[in-house]
Amino acid sequence: MSLTVLYFAAAREATGAARETLELATATVADLRRALLERHPALARVLPRCRLAVNQELAEDGDAVPDGAEVAIIPPVSGGAPVCRIVERPLVLADAVEAVRAPSRGAVVTFQGDVRAETKTRKVVRLEYEAYLPMAERTLARLAAEIEREHGAAVAIIHRVGHLAPGEAAVVIACAAPHRTPAFRACEAAIERLKSEAPIWKREVFEDGTTWVGLGP
Repeated sequence: MSLTVLYFAAAREATGAARETLELATATVADLRRALLERHPALARVLPRCRLAVNQELAEDGDAVPDGAEVAIIPPVSGGAPVCRIVERPLVLADAVEAVRAPSRGAVVTFQGDVRAETKTRKVVRLEYEAYLPMAERTLARLAAEIEREHGAAVAIIHRVGHLAPGEAAVVIACAAPHRTPAFRACEAAIERLKSEAPIWKREVFEDGTTWVGLGP
């Protein structure tokens, strides 16, 4: 099949071309990434941080690429690559803030979710978070991209997994936009969608028992 590939910014510099026609067998986005790296080894430092848009729609690695498609290689926009990570270390809110700050963004709104000492009068010993890691990070990246398109705000989400004591941060979010209203809306959307869409689970350990959140009474 025949594809038209468009290169922008750092990807254009790495390939030395703004566009080219590529002949491939039936392919997914992941197959196309591998083919591009074989064709342009200089893309190795750029492509892992790029998003691919197929016919002007952002695509995931498992998505099929149709014959005749226009594929755009989209490097991180000004302000850096989206930071959407699952980690086991203690969180630092400033890491999320620095990921979204830029001279063009005058408003930065943050959210930090800490482990509470009590839930409905029950004393919390710790929370245990686990995640389906590859899918969770892809989900966070998708949420960030969708929220950026909807609200015009850069989004960073960092979630911790493992055992967390009361007072420790489980998630930090930062959203930056030229003005405060879209930044506030983006931050609210990020935490609400994270809670409902990301494959991250929380087990509450109390002095008198345990509960998986969402399965308890």
